[in-house]
Amino acid sequence: MSLALASIPVPDYADVIVLPVPAGSPVEPRLWAETIFSGAGVPLWAKWLMGIRQTVVTLIGVKPSPKDIFAVARVVGEEALISADDKHLDFRCGVAMDASGKLLRVTTAVRLKGWRGRLYFLPVRVLHPLVVHAMMTRAIRVLAPR
Repeated sequence: MSLALASIPVPDYADVIVLPVPAGSPVEPRLWAETIFSGAGVPLWAKWLMGIRQTVVTLIGVKPSPKDIFAVARVVGEEALISADDKHLDFRCGVAMDASGKLLRVTTAVRLKGWRGRLYFLPVRVLHPLVVHAMMTRAIRVLAPR
């Protein structure tokens, strides 16, 4: 089971995205997590959306996210966990590298808190899988052997 789902076993939102990686790619989950969530790993259109998000959330009383919101909290085995709690939601993201299967897996679990969390997450729910898939694809291009 993913560290994300172990931490939030009954999420209000969860998804898992799995992508194959080329043979010879790195196997360190921390490296994959840091690359996926680095500024260079986020596609331009997703950066634009996140910029809008940072501005709009203040209208519903949610603080903008700090710069280090996606820092790796811990690594256990093949998975790195990113963990962030706020007044409106708890967020967990497990980034795992299955070296034998050559698969990169990102598991997200979210617990919403109150009306602000539910309102905030309405557009995020739709866009989240698209953004994460794009970030994973970019990380694979960056880290895969050439």
